[in-house]
Amino acid sequence: MLSKLKNPIFYLVLIITLGFAVRYFMINAQAEDKGKAFTQALFAATMPDDKGRTQALKQYAGKIVVLNFWATWCEPCREEMPELSKLNDAYKSKNVVVLGVAIDDVGAVSEFTKETKVSYPLFAADMEGMQYATNLGNDKDVLPYTVIIKADGTVAKTYFGRVTKPLLEETLSKLLN
Repeated sequence: MLSKLKNPIFYLVLIITLGFAVRYFMINAQAEDKGKAFTQALFAATMPDDKGRTQALKQYAGKIVVLNFWATWCEPCREEMPELSKLNDAYKSKNVVVLGVAIDDVGAVSEFTKETKVSYPLFAADMEGMQYATNLGNDKDVLPYTVIIKADGTVAKTYFGRVTKPLLEETLSKLLN
């Protein structure tokens, strides 16, 4: 009797396992497609830089992008900027760029850069920037928020709160090898 039950139970377990595997991969593929659609929308956008000149973000497509959402009034955002500058300087020859998207107007960003030197491009996106951050996974609406986008346009990693150069280098080293 027990041997007659072994085959049907085996097949039932196999079917259930395959069902879960297919579901897992389908959900991950859909999430990756959705994330890539959001990065494509980002790279299709134009934003004013810290000098008020409109810039097309498509110039950064095809690179590994460390995208940092910040604000001039955000203390942790300002604290991480020297490390982000060092990261940008260290990795720019490796097809990596750090971009700062401020949840501020151009005037605030321009005033900020008069006092604080930053080696990476800064853009002023005002509240539209928070929509980009939300689309790229910031479901907590916090700043700073950092997204690492792979050269193929998919999101590799996201970070809530203040980041450090060594923390970002962990992810970058995996992407560059």
